[in-house]
Amino acid sequence: MARASSAELSEALALQGAMPQHEILKRAEAGTVMIEGRAGGSGTRFNLGEATVTRCVVRLADGNIGVAYALGTDRRKVHLAALLDGILQATRPNERILAAIDMLATRQLAARVEVSRKAAATKVEFFTLVRGDG
Repeated sequence: MARASSAELSEALALQGAMPQHEILKRAEAGTVMIEGRAGGSGTRFNLGEATVTRCVVRLADGNIGVAYALGTDRRKVHLAALLDGILQATRPNERILAAIDMLATRQLAARVEVSRKAAATKVEFFTLVRGDG
């Protein structure tokens, strides 16, 4: 849900019907987090930079607590994601919402595969010619 758009999350939540009754425990607010990197992926850690993250925490009428964090400053998106998180924790979550979330995951996977395919098409193979000793 963190990678979905506000519109996609709104569509998924619409499958629930009316907006679920909820209490906002922590309103959607933006802040920054430090991003760490590792040299070579497994080497020494270093601070890569900061990223803006927005979070929201809600309590639904059934007592479930929904939490969401996402990169960026889209407060509406994070609020919707927190609501969906709480709904999905129900003993018997709405099957249509589960299907919508699965569809979001499928779209995101397809997009990642397409980006990888395009990157692979531009890959350049380097090789070295070895000349004789003389």
